[in-house]
Amino acid sequence: MDTSPTVILIVAAVAVAVVAMLVATVVLFVKVFRTRALLREAGLPLSNRAAYWGALIYVVSPVDLLPDPVYLDDIGVLLLALRSLHAASAGAAARVQDRERKGSRTRSTRPRSLGSP
Repeated sequence: MDTSPTVILIVAAVAVAVVAMLVATVVLFVKVFRTRALLREAGLPLSNRAAYWGALIYVVSPVDLLPDPVYLDDIGVLLLALRSLHAASAGAAARVQDRERKGSRTRSTRPRSLGSP
């Protein structure tokens, strides 16, 4: 069997690309899985929670938009889920800060009685 250096180089390049996409998918999957704590703490709306769980189910499911050696669709779905969770958590943090500011204004504007410190 004659294997030219060009064929070996092409096969090696394809193998490296597949491994790189697989590593990127695993890293993004781990990040999405770790952000589940945000779902518990932030009180996110249902649409953001659905995007999170949908991304996890899509990555694990055998049904893909692109064949499995190409993980670009999985990476895209995971990135969209992370972006959705990030935006929702930023919005939740802003709401908490607004409530704290409103609470501090109402406490500071109340008149103190003469006997209280």
